[in-house]
Amino acid sequence: MTVLVVGGAGYIGSHAAHALKHRGYEVIIYDNLVAGHAELAQGFELIVGDMSDGTKLSQVLRRVDAVMHFAAHAYVGESVVNPRKYFQNNVLDGLTLLHAVLDANVRRFVFSSSCAVYGVPAKVPITEDLPRFPVNPYGVTKLIFEQALESYGPAYGLGYVSLRYFNAAGADEEGRIGEIHKPETHLIPSAFEAIRGERAALEIFGDQYPTPDGTCVRDYIHVNDLAEAHVQGLEYLKGGGSSMALNLGTGSGHSVHEVLSAIKSVTGHEVPSRMAPPRPGDPPQLVADPERAEKLLNWKAKRALEEIVATAWKWAERTQPTAK
Repeated sequence: MTVLVVGGAGYIGSHAAHALKHRGYEVIIYDNLVAGHAELAQGFELIVGDMSDGTKLSQVLRRVDAVMHFAAHAYVGESVVNPRKYFQNNVLDGLTLLHAVLDANVRRFVFSSSCAVYGVPAKVPITEDLPRFPVNPYGVTKLIFEQALESYGPAYGLGYVSLRYFNAAGADEEGRIGEIHKPETHLIPSAFEAIRGERAALEIFGDQYPTPDGTCVRDYIHVNDLAEAHVQGLEYLKGGGSSMALNLGTGSGHSVHEVLSAIKSVTGHEVPSRMAPPRPGDPPQLVADPERAEKLLNWKAKRALEEIVATAWKWAERTQPTAK
């Protein structure tokens, strides 16, 4: 079985490609390399192309049996100041991909969605049946694509799984691939930049939230756990599973201070940090209830925070070692 991984030269997509290969699938990566990196696609057939290029997509889709879609812009702050970029890529170009998939008679589709579709949740942990009220354009574009799948699925016989994941972190245990973002906005690699002196200090956005230590609490899930869930999602569709959306998380939250403590424990380095004003729209807590995914996909997040930090640090030291 051949799987097209759209956005497979990016952070999560590249890990999913390796997980698919490990399970015996043939993998083709399709990526425009604007945010992706060719080195993350080494060992795979890489087709450089845009989602907006329906002709090129149609050619490669003749060769595949399923599609995984990771090719979205994903900076919340950027989506606020430049929503046009997000609606163009995440919605319009995403629909070009979806239409090409249907026209090629491919009927298995795994979508990289986000907990951003929930906005500020009514309760924590977050279950899939909570209302979806995104509070930024990024979340809106993810919700629109989910709704397209919800409409197209029954109309055209498309089997899909939308995987709403929480805070992806960590790197491949073997050190082959990891996180490469410019600019970097994720907490753990941003903390590493502060350790290396690439930024003066890590900004902690608020310490007056109604959480145990006042800082935001998030559900950090290892990228390889996410990758394995995507493979299980495909297996679920192959087995005749009904289309649906599922949360991917550990079910446990960690505050910013707890993450920084884990970083110090793993690396031996204190993270230079400073307090900054809270960011508008940042919920105090985002923690998944992953029970449905665990049951339906026969999947469970296995890697704890310390392993997340350790694998991320191994990757960071490989790509840009800290001065001794």
